[in-house]
Amino acid sequence: MGNLLFGLLGIIVGSAINMLADNLPERTKVQRPYCIECGHVHSYSHWLAIGRWLWGGRRCANCGAAIPTRALLVEISTAVSFGVLPSLIVEPVNLAVNSLFIALLILIIVIDLEHRLILNLITYPATVAALLASLLVTNDQNTLPLALVGAAVGFLMFFIAYWAGQLMFGPGALGFGDVKLAMLLGAMLGFHRIVFALVLAVLLGGVISLMVVLINRRVNRKTYLPYGQYLAVAGIFMLIWGTQVVSWYTGS
Repeated sequence: MGNLLFGLLGIIVGSAINMLADNLPERTKVQRPYCIECGHVHSYSHWLAIGRWLWGGRRCANCGAAIPTRALLVEISTAVSFGVLPSLIVEPVNLAVNSLFIALLILIIVIDLEHRLILNLITYPATVAALLASLLVTNDQNTLPLALVGAAVGFLMFFIAYWAGQLMFGPGALGFGDVKLAMLLGAMLGFHRIVFALVLAVLLGGVISLMVVLINRRVNRKTYLPYGQYLAVAGIFMLIWGTQVVSWYTGS
């Protein structure tokens, strides 16, 4: 029952992520879901993309544009992610905190893929929230000292990578938003887990970028490929399984 309720909550959170992803990059106030083609504001019964898909209303009532695939995918992926969390995270406080973090990281993934932006409006407040949340979580997931050191290590490691990328490949090789995202992940995960997350992100980025190059020959080393998504995915993985990874690595 807990998994089902959390899955339903994930649909609602996914809808909120879609609203924020539509508005925040445009620097506009958050408003009700609307058609990105004509700006028509959807009625309350059409807020959820999944609901519109299942029970009609798959097109905008004003211009006839189809439901964006992204809106549907975000709601489904968030619902699935939330639905499995109660089976993976037992402590209620940890479950609530990690659910919030995962929602934020999904939002960052969506905005980075669509706009190549990692917004200060998200990373700075979320970093402060993550530091405060370290005072609440239990079971050695994080502590305030670990969160502070983790944020510093995440920032420093990717700051070095940022400047190395500038020297080797020129401006834009790695965005400074990625540096701030690494800082946010350090605050979320703590020092004991951030290094694993950064290594995993680098591996993901390397493997997927290589696959893209092999599939599309027009992609080369100067082609911009969003990196924040790999950091965010690695962060989600370590939020869920980070304690087990650290225990496995240390043999404890």
